[in-house]
Amino acid sequence: MTEGAGPARSDERQGVPELPTTAWAVLGMLSHAEELSGYDLKKWADWSLQFFYWSPSFSQIYAELKRLEKHGYATSRTVVSEDGMRGKRMYAITDSGREAASHWVNHSPVEVPVLKHSVMLRAWLGHLAEPDRMREILTQHIDYAEQMRRRAAADAEGSDANPDWAYPSAVLRWCVRHYEAEREFAQDLLDDLDKLARKRSRRKPAAKQNSEDSH
Repeated sequence: MTEGAGPARSDERQGVPELPTTAWAVLGMLSHAEELSGYDLKKWADWSLQFFYWSPSFSQIYAELKRLEKHGYATSRTVVSEDGMRGKRMYAITDSGREAASHWVNHSPVEVPVLKHSVMLRAWLGHLAEPDRMREILTQHIDYAEQMRRRAAADAEGSDANPDWAYPSAVLRWCVRHYEAEREFAQDLLDDLDKLARKRSRRKPAAKQNSEDSH
C-alpha cells in the first residue's frame, strides 16, 4: 500500500509551489467544508483517505496546516467554548488555496502508485518460510482485507447520504472493489501454496525410493 509525503511536482510558472502530496490531501479535505479542526481532519482521513492513500498523524496534519497557512492557502481562527475555558482552532481553505488545489488536481503529473506489499514479499520468499506460518500470514491478510472491505463499504454507504460527497463516495466504492480483489488474490495464493505443498509431499517419497534403488 502506498504511504508517503514526498513532494509532488507542480508548474512553477503558474505560481503553484511544490508541496508534499499530504499537503494537497489536507487542503483537499478543507475544500469539502467551511471549517474543520485538526481533529476533524484526522477523522476525515481515517474515514476516507486511509483506504487508498494513508491516514497522516495529528502532528503531520498540523505541520501541513502550518505550511498551507504560510502559503496563504488556508486561514485559521480560535473558537472559544461557551464556558470560555477551552479554545479550538478551526481551519478554512482560501480562494487561492482552492485555485491551487484545483491546479494540482488538473495539471500535476500522473504519478505511478508505488506498491509496498510486505505480505507479497514474504510469500515471494516462501521457500524460507515454515509452511504453517506462511498459511497464518496469508490467512491474517485475508481477514484484514475483508475487514477493510466492510469498513469501506460502510463509509461509502454513509457518504451516499450527502450529495456533496459524491466523488469521495465513488472512490470509496472503488476501495470496496480493491479490497475484494485483494482478499481473492490472497486466497488464490493460499490455494497455490497448498498445491505446492502437495507436490512437494509427493516428490519426497519418490526421491526416497530412488535413493533406495541406487543402493
